[in-house]
Amino acid sequence: MNILFIANHLNVGGVTSYLYTLSGGLKQRGHNIYLASSGGELTEKFIGLGVKHIRVPLRTKNEISPKIIFSYFKLKKEAKKFNLDLVHSNSRTTQVLGNLLSRSLNIAHVFTCHGFFKPKLSRLLFPYWGQAVIAISSEVKEHLIADLKVNAKIISVINNGIDTDNFGDFSARDALRKDLGINDVLLAGIVARLSDVKGHIYLIRAMRKVIEIFPTAKLLIIGEGKMKNALNKEVDALAIKENVLFIPEAGNTRGMLSAMDVFVMPSLQEGLGLALMEAMAQGLAVIGSSVGGIKTLIRNEVNGLLVGPADVEGLARAIIRLFRDRKLARNLGENARKFIIENFSKEKMVAATEGVYKKCLEKKD
Repeated sequence: MNILFIANHLNVGGVTSYLYTLSGGLKQRGHNIYLASSGGELTEKFIGLGVKHIRVPLRTKNEISPKIIFSYFKLKKEAKKFNLDLVHSNSRTTQVLGNLLSRSLNIAHVFTCHGFFKPKLSRLLFPYWGQAVIAISSEVKEHLIADLKVNAKIISVINNGIDTDNFGDFSARDALRKDLGINDVLLAGIVARLSDVKGHIYLIRAMRKVIEIFPTAKLLIIGEGKMKNALNKEVDALAIKENVLFIPEAGNTRGMLSAMDVFVMPSLQEGLGLALMEAMAQGLAVIGSSVGGIKTLIRNEVNGLLVGPADVEGLARAIIRLFRDRKLARNLGENARKFIIENFSKEKMVAATEGVYKKCLEKKD
């Protein structure tokens, strides 16, 4: 198959990781992969896989942006060279573009829903779901049906998969901790964009309570976003500046995970949680809020700990418990890695996605 992925950008993030894993797996199965995006810091990694990248101006969240029209005409012209079989979009704006290309080129359109959409009128009147929709968790599928009235028959639940061989190595731990200036202190961490929906503010407030028990403990926050100033102000207000480290983006996620003792995902809403999956694959003890796809990943007291959303006290208790009981933390981490290997492999995701593609092409014929 000749497959065109569309993404807004190729910077560090869940969609980029998803496409990188999927591209590599599909290439191994003999498919030709093309990728249209505005580019980003990970573009060369895709090119290294043998993916043909087409740069288009898709850095927009506006579904009626002129950038979509410009991208459409450029891709329509380019696509004639590739003999495309289908286009696969990954956001609302690329969904609109994918629909235009699907109609004009008479090719199948597949859309992956990576989270939760606000049920805006435009999304109900102009759905653009394509021939098939991939939901990354059962919770996302339920949201699509209940809130956006998507036909359940076209939705397939395919959980994100990760290349587990890339995780589980802690050999760089000591060197990374030295670089961070933390040495032997207890370290909790989170990798997520700095958005209110990710719940950083509750984690920071919980950390204030953790520090009362473990004065030298630190919190590592990796990510960028619109909440950065607000989070810094909260850290200052709680007088824990010496205990909280902010790092913009980590190209080497595995390395940063190896430096942590506990990984925390306190989201208020989460489609599945790729960073959480990576932390579990690394073998870390994890704590997550009992929302969305996080509940798909964490079995409470078995491979991690669940707390209520926005529950500062609950987060603090969970972190303190794992800091105190290192044997429990090790056991949860070992179970978490085993769980991801058995249930969320790259191979399962790629094979299931390929199956969706084949069904779309069969229907088209």
